[in-house]
Amino acid sequence: MNQSEYKSPGKQCTTNLQLHSPVVQLNVGGRLYSTSLGTLRRFPSSKLAEMFNGQPKLRTDAEGRYFIDRDGTHFRHVLEFLRTQRLPTENVPEVYKEALFYDIEPLAKQLEDSPQIFGEVVGRQQFLARVPNYRENLEVIIRIARAEAMAARHSSVIVSVLRTEEDSARYNDAINSLDADKESVVRFGPWKASPTAMDLLDCVKMDIEAKGYKISYQQHVADKGFRFKSYDFFYKFIFTWW
Repeated sequence: MNQSEYKSPGKQCTTNLQLHSPVVQLNVGGRLYSTSLGTLRRFPSSKLAEMFNGQPKLRTDAEGRYFIDRDGTHFRHVLEFLRTQRLPTENVPEVYKEALFYDIEPLAKQLEDSPQIFGEVVGRQQFLARVPNYRENLEVIIRIARAEAMAARHSSVIVSVLRTEEDSARYNDAINSLDADKESVVRFGPWKASPTAMDLLDCVKMDIEAKGYKISYQQHVADKGFRFKSYDFFYKFIFTWW
């Protein structure tokens, strides 16, 4: 028997007592909670209810508490909703992630109507879904920036933002006059949605900052020989490393 799967008689006894007790002890990523099986099974189709449906499918810690290997910081808000149907007034995006993880559909649906989640899910994410290769381009930007970070405080990446099909048609003329490595320019667009090029740039900055990077952006200023002033497609993202 694998040692990690072994349960001592005392530990097995504690687990069995939990099954027949109205109170269930939980260890969620090191945070301890007490609740009831009825609360955990409030929504039978949820992943959380499934964890405790019939013989619980979770391992236990050294004290016999059911262990969920996930950050338990915001689990208290999940329990509060299961007990009272009360929605959180703080840390709403984080609680929304927990609702999705535990597949508690009523909680997720109600949080999606909150201003914090509605704007992100219905507005920003729906827009970004219409920008070709958006997520892939974020990874390319980060990869280029990291490659240029050796012995430097800053590194920069040039991106082009093509809002419309007309912009895209003019792109080749513009890129041929660019005073930068053309192969390393990261291209966004075109897209069919109302947000502007600046809206897209703000999204790129927001999503890269969410990964822990310190970043800013500005219009790319070309050399004096660059005479195509109408080609304002190019921007520079600047990473600060220290």
